[in-house]
Amino acid sequence: MTQLTVGNVTVDCENAAELARFYAELLGGAVDDGATEFFATVGRAAGAKPVLMFIKVPDRTAGKNSIHLDLHAPDVASEVERAVGLGAKHVADFAEYGVVWTTLADPEGNLFDIGDGGEGS
Repeated sequence: MTQLTVGNVTVDCENAAELARFYAELLGGAVDDGATEFFATVGRAAGAKPVLMFIKVPDRTAGKNSIHLDLHAPDVASEVERAVGLGAKHVADFAEYGVVWTTLADPEGNLFDIGDGGEGS
């Protein structure tokens, strides 16, 4: 049996503190102390697992990100509206595999989903 657990979900970005602030507000948390434009975390101080980690990188991989956050909410529409109000961009709406979700892009263009957590989640 493996002893591996997910410790962090890491996002390469242009400004770690700013993007961490976006996700902290979106998730109702706080940016951990010591955030800079180069490195920031959300959830470490609160003992969250996994911790969201943001690291400034000089050259992000081009194209669609292959890993993204799937966030679940009982009221998808209101959470999408709130995310857009925080600076996200609405990309598309989907209803497949027994799940309803909306794909958005964060302020730096990283994709994430807000869905109802239906049967397939």
